[in-house]
Amino acid sequence: MARTIREISFAALDFESAGERPNEAGIPIQIGIASMQDLSPLPDTFYRSYLRTARSVTWSAQQIHGITDVDLKDAPELLSLWPEIKGRLEGRYIVAHGAGTEKRYLRAFPMHGFGPWIDTLTLSRKILPGRPSYALSDLARELSLEVEARTLLADFRWHEALSDALATLLLLRKLIELSGIPDHSEEVLLQ
Repeated sequence: MARTIREISFAALDFESAGERPNEAGIPIQIGIASMQDLSPLPDTFYRSYLRTARSVTWSAQQIHGITDVDLKDAPELLSLWPEIKGRLEGRYIVAHGAGTEKRYLRAFPMHGFGPWIDTLTLSRKILPGRPSYALSDLARELSLEVEARTLLADFRWHEALSDALATLLLLRKLIELSGIPDHSEEVLLQ
């Protein structure tokens, strides 16, 4: 029997990148994961880590998220975090705002099997049509989610992986509430 949406365990995932360069895609330099059960965030499960890389962080990326090469000096490599990431994502719906980047970075773990995936960017466009912006920060401000995010995460700031993951989780919960579907079957989220 299918679970209700309220019964689903969610994990929101966000990566920050070293920035794009000509003929080079961005590479992850920070990961953040926030979990939710019974449509309530679980602050004791929040996780973040810088990620070491051989490539320097671009100037433009530093201006967005403030992460520098110095921050990454003693950080672990993404692949070494497999047990941690697996434990936090396995068996949960994975939530991301514009999930393409997160899916791409998780390819470092072939055949990981995480999912199903919920993209709050796509969901927002369906549930809140006609907005001038669907940027995570704009939606969070419009829907008054930022105060709760700052309460749950004292060092909350935009373009920081855990902060953005938490904002994504709160956005998902708000979209579920606005749609009146918390007690509907989980299949509704996958449509």
